[in-house]
Amino acid sequence: MSAAAPTHLHKCTDTPVAPVKTTVHFSITDKVGALDDCLAAIKAMHISLTRIESRPSKTAEWDYDFFVDFNAVDADQVRQVAKSLEPFAKQVHIVGAAGELPESTPWFPRKMVDLDTFADKVLEMGEELDSDHPGAKDASYRARRAEITKIAKTYKTGQPIPHIDYTQVEIETWAAVFEKLTGMFPSHACREHQHVFPLLIQNCGYGTHTIPQLEVVSKFLKDCTGFTLRPVMGLLTSRDFLNGLAFRVFHSTQYIRHHSKPLYTPEPDVCHELLGHVPLFANPDFADFSQEIGLASLGASDEDIERLATIYWFTVEFGICRQGDQIRAYGAGLLSSFGELEYCLSDKPEIRPFEPAKVAQQKYPITEYQPVYFVAESFKDAQMRVREFANSCNRPFSVRYNAYTESIEILDSKDKVIRYAQSIKTDMLTLVDALEKLN
Repeated sequence: MSAAAPTHLHKCTDTPVAPVKTTVHFSITDKVGALDDCLAAIKAMHISLTRIESRPSKTAEWDYDFFVDFNAVDADQVRQVAKSLEPFAKQVHIVGAAGELPESTPWFPRKMVDLDTFADKVLEMGEELDSDHPGAKDASYRARRAEITKIAKTYKTGQPIPHIDYTQVEIETWAAVFEKLTGMFPSHACREHQHVFPLLIQNCGYGTHTIPQLEVVSKFLKDCTGFTLRPVMGLLTSRDFLNGLAFRVFHSTQYIRHHSKPLYTPEPDVCHELLGHVPLFANPDFADFSQEIGLASLGASDEDIERLATIYWFTVEFGICRQGDQIRAYGAGLLSSFGELEYCLSDKPEIRPFEPAKVAQQKYPITEYQPVYFVAESFKDAQMRVREFANSCNRPFSVRYNAYTESIEILDSKDKVIRYAQSIKTDMLTLVDALEKLN
């Protein structure tokens, strides 16, 4: 059986054990000494804070919101911190806690810069190759991978993505993959993928003579849909990877598969990223759909993360869609694997309608072609279905992404929801004005 196409998701959703990064979010009234009282209460417990931030509150009152980070030893310590703040603060919330705290939520990034904490939290790093990997016994190849993954580890939000001077052997490997797949796209890829691909050739240097640089591609995506690329050392946990999508950030590798087998790779590489994923992140509907999965993952339980990761698997990685009377591929795992791209549109696999609740329960193999695929009617339809599914997840609040501040807003109070509604009202007035002028 041929190996399955590469994918970013890992079957394991386990997270590291204690100490656990914990954020306590609380609000205080604007009065002298209010913050000092809160910090004194925490200091009395001999806790070292790793970060403290303040922002104007989203409430109607003149309050301030504070976000305090520390590494929790256990659940009791977190509970004591929250209790010690109650006499001095309002709306004390715990995000991320050691152990089972019913009032806590798994930690999630609140700002774009928080994604920097994922840099060295990879399940498998680029230079760590299994014994059956084509490059496992090639010392120079392993050293090259280590060189590139080191660059990803030091990358910080806001920096230009480092330029990689690809070797001639690497470029020839890319060219072999590029020629094989681009010959299949016209008859197998969805129209959205085919619509964007010529623009990547024109604007990002796609072709057989060079491997496009992530920085150039990322700027192109930013102009199209607000999505950006971020270099990564290897496979992230499902939670971390999906959390990145909430910020319209896609974690991308920069190394390439071994030259001895250019049409095969057991893990994601730059061919998988640039030929499979990138074209569709330039499509607004697909970008919205991908972010919807990411937003649903923020603060989700481990069980819901597993369900969302399964939905991601059968859509962003191995999704097919209906276009007219034909079925076309849009999943990157398909679009970057000539073998499975041909197989998925044959009469061999089972095709089912895309229903997130059922998709989330579907078991799948990771070392062979998928026996089942789910067909979406459109990206917009899939987005709405995922949103409905997310509402059934066990999370006590809603979230929205603020593109102006590149941060996540937690809609957990009446005042915050009212503020959000006011921003929507402004957009609606703009829409009505535009419609009136068109008429």
